[in-house]
Amino acid sequence: MASKLLLLGLLINLLIVKDAQSVGVCYGRNGYGLPSERDVVRLYQRNNITRMRIYDPHQPTLEALRGTNIELMIGVPNDRLQSLNDQNAANIWVRDNIQRYPNVRFRYIAVGNNVDPNNGNSRYVPFVLRAMQNVHNAVRAAGLGNQIKVSTATYTGLLWSSFPPSIGAFRDNVRGFIEPIIRFLSQNNLPMFANIYPYYANPNSNLPFALFTATQPVVIDNGGRQYFNLFDAMLDAHYAAQARLGGGNVEIVVSESGWPSSGGPVATIGNAGTYYMNLIAHVRGTRGTPLKPGRSYTENIRI
Repeated sequence: MASKLLLLGLLINLLIVKDAQSVGVCYGRNGYGLPSERDVVRLYQRNNITRMRIYDPHQPTLEALRGTNIELMIGVPNDRLQSLNDQNAANIWVRDNIQRYPNVRFRYIAVGNNVDPNNGNSRYVPFVLRAMQNVHNAVRAAGLGNQIKVSTATYTGLLWSSFPPSIGAFRDNVRGFIEPIIRFLSQNNLPMFANIYPYYANPNSNLPFALFTATQPVVIDNGGRQYFNLFDAMLDAHYAAQARLGGGNVEIVVSESGWPSSGGPVATIGNAGTYYMNLIAHVRGTRGTPLKPGRSYTENIRI
């Protein structure tokens, strides 16, 4: 499956949800000469892909998904966050993009992506939490609160420490942004979304650790927790950081992961294929991380 999807790298991303033992794909539309939305949906169906992530409410994609068994994570783009700080606007957004498609299987709404006080998305920081709250309220008012979970997609750049995983902590100037979000998620039994990319955590220092090919534990953390791969270590660092701010009960949905096939010494097609195949096997074959044993993975793998 992973080798087939590698051929579609300009078009789509790979998604895994362990609790359903299913493989899915995040669908991006950057590129030229791409297949139609209906052709993409047929590609999912032919390959028994039952999960999709899209990054905005793209109407042709939603139309193509009608009546299928594909569960969807739909995104609110960062440039829409300010407008959704108005509850009426959030109600309209949910009406137009969710309720209008009763035969589309919505599962998650990602309100913003990689918003960070320290990156180019910093101008959106004041709007994330209120937009999340308003969209959540609109989903509940529509009677869909048990079906659709609302959150925002974060990333490892929000952490100032992540190694070893047990000392994971958010940057000082991020806490004021992320702590109220964590509190909101905890109070409403909602997950946090996190984009986890071992490639950007200096894989040159230990490539087997990053590619799931290490045969011995590379990190032994507090309590003897053994880490054979960087992915689990990064994910547990997020869990540790959340716990420091009162979010120990907040599940993390890994909303993206991936490995580039060009652009650097270890960014090769071979390494990308190894990463995807081993990550799929890892997610399906294990029961959580060393810090969170028994907790299933929910995963999008970006190609």
